[in-house]
Amino acid sequence: MQSAQHITSESGFTLIELIVVMVIVGILATLGGRFIVAPVAGYIDLSRRTRLVDQAEMALRRMQRDIRHALPNSIRIDGTGHYLEMLNTVDGGRYRRYPDLDFGGDDILDFTSADSSFEVLGALSQAPAENHHLVIYNTSSVGTSGNAYAAASANRAVVGAGSTATQIILYPGYHFINSSPYQRFFIVDQPVTYACEGGVLHRYDGYTIAATQAAPPAVEADLVARNIAGCRFSYDPGGSQRAGLVTLELSLSEAGETMTLLHQVHVVNAP
Repeated sequence: MQSAQHITSESGFTLIELIVVMVIVGILATLGGRFIVAPVAGYIDLSRRTRLVDQAEMALRRMQRDIRHALPNSIRIDGTGHYLEMLNTVDGGRYRRYPDLDFGGDDILDFTSADSSFEVLGALSQAPAENHHLVIYNTSSVGTSGNAYAAASANRAVVGAGSTATQIILYPGYHFINSSPYQRFFIVDQPVTYACEGGVLHRYDGYTIAATQAAPPAVEADLVARNIAGCRFSYDPGGSQRAGLVTLELSLSEAGETMTLLHQVHVVNAP
């Protein structure tokens, strides 16, 4: 008796077919990766550049705001161009130079001797705080007579208690040497210093350039920007016919890429 033979067929892939498929898939993955990696790398680069530019612009805008509020002729920069300093103005107005015979305003600012009070023409935005300083006709950031930084300055007095928006008390009484052609006075509180140091940009309140460079201040500085690769500040004080000009240049670096922004601020130095 002849036995029946059952032949069964099995379906599948041969080794050669598997190798061919793997090679094709690898080629497609490589080509696809090139199309994906380039846009992703571009997005990462663009994000990094945007972040650096935003940091630099925020720092420059903050510096511009302080420069706009600086006492005329008080901006100064050290020899390295890494430190920028100014005296911060909180208010200002015009003093009474001559008595008002019609309305009885007679508390003038006397420039012939030490005076302890004077009336304001109009009114300040608010009463100045005690121990603020009043500056008249600041013409320079060096020297002694017309330099509001100097301890022996002839144009800076201490505001005393009891001052109002319409009358300024000086304590002790002070003898101003030079009057302002426009009868202007300014109320200042403290120096503001920007310092590029250790790869960051710091802002110091109440510290001059010399004090900041000599030793780190005891108080924590205000961090303005990180990733500072370089900075360069310069100042042209201008003259009687043109405004001063402060040039601010900041370079920020991250992941081997550096972005440099330059910004200029006009300064009105009429005292």
